[in-house]
Amino acid sequence: MGIFSKILGNKNTNKDSKNEKLLEKIEKMDLNDMRLYVNGKFSEFEVSEYGLSEILKKITLKNENTGQCYLKEDDMDSKMKKVFELVILILSNKKISIYGLEISQKFLETYEKIIKKYDKENKQIYENKIKESISKAADKINFKSDVADRMRTLS
Repeated sequence: MGIFSKILGNKNTNKDSKNEKLLEKIEKMDLNDMRLYVNGKFSEFEVSEYGLSEILKKITLKNENTGQCYLKEDDMDSKMKKVFELVILILSNKKISIYGLEISQKFLETYEKIIKKYDKENKQIYENKIKESISKAADKINFKSDVADRMRTLS
């Protein structure tokens, strides 16, 4: 904490500290823990836009240490299904952000081949389910934005 933060009182320090702790926890989470967090049953942390985005980043982007993505083509079908369901669950959460939507789009791009292969082999439609979830989440965000704009206009 800098000298100006001490003098002026930095309000973001507590929030940043919470986010750092949450990020450390997310890095260690397995799929079941991530699901518990998204469902709000992870008692240590409250569900937040930041947490949802970080989970999406974890399962979408390459790990900096290993250089590998979370899902691989040779992963078990059960793991793939859990990841797809987790993405849909995150997108249906009311705290999803625009940044979360962007990451979920990246998820579709990153795992396009894996999703199509899984859908074909297991007679599923996860590609469509995820796209539909992205669309519904975007609609929710647009609605929130419209309501906020109307509130500003009224006040």
